[in-house]
Amino acid sequence: MDLIIARENTEGFYADRNMYQGSGEFMPTEDMALAIRKITRKGSEQIARQACELAAKRRGLLSIVHKGNVMKISDGFFADICKEVAAHYKLKVDEYFVDAMAALLVRKPNNFDVIVTTNMFGDIISDLAAELSGGLGLGPSINAGDDYAMAQSAHGSAPDIAGQNNANPTAMILSAGMLLDTLGTRFNRPELLEAAKRLDEAIDAQLSEEGGCTPDLGGLLGTNAFGAGVAKRVKGGAQAYVAGLKLDSSGRYRPNKP
Repeated sequence: MDLIIARENTEGFYADRNMYQGSGEFMPTEDMALAIRKITRKGSEQIARQACELAAKRRGLLSIVHKGNVMKISDGFFADICKEVAAHYKLKVDEYFVDAMAALLVRKPNNFDVIVTTNMFGDIISDLAAELSGGLGLGPSINAGDDYAMAQSAHGSAPDIAGQNNANPTAMILSAGMLLDTLGTRFNRPELLEAAKRLDEAIDAQLSEEGGCTPDLGGLLGTNAFGAGVAKRVKGGAQAYVAGLKLDSSGRYRPNKP
């Protein structure tokens, strides 16, 4: 499986981020709790563009995930906007209800390339996809807006295993790679794109080595040893790459081609 989930991350049912002032959750009486969901054209267009750009660079397949058969107005609005944006790209576009997608991710994850969805649905199915790949320790992520980007692993800080040297650092390393890739694309920095590629390759090689994984994946290595193995592979690849570069007048390394 090789897929990306593009999750809108500023709206939806999440009470801490969907109001200018106050909360999206409230209790009119002690026996009733209500939640307000916010879906805007701006937020939907933004995540749809991100997803389409990703799909255009990959296999050209975009899957829109929603629950428009029940939440006809809000999810219908989101799905329609995604389709409007996708019409400007040469992509194969399909759509699924979120419950069907949860089942299909388990049964046929290789059928999907880029999935775009709303905040809460993306939160849930991204954890499902990470577990399918081997666990949250393998799940990288990046919060990428128009002006800023922040990379972080999907699993949180895991304080219960702090200081035990058995955490899986793969997601953190790959998240750094996603940040390099984002910066390389936005600022036309091929060396950053190459660095992201090298990180991916180093992780793949380390995970493929017999016994070269952390305990959560059935391996024998602690966090420090795993990290040292990845660093060694990155260094070896970087030395070979830099040997084929030259420094241009702007102070950047470029491929040394005739």
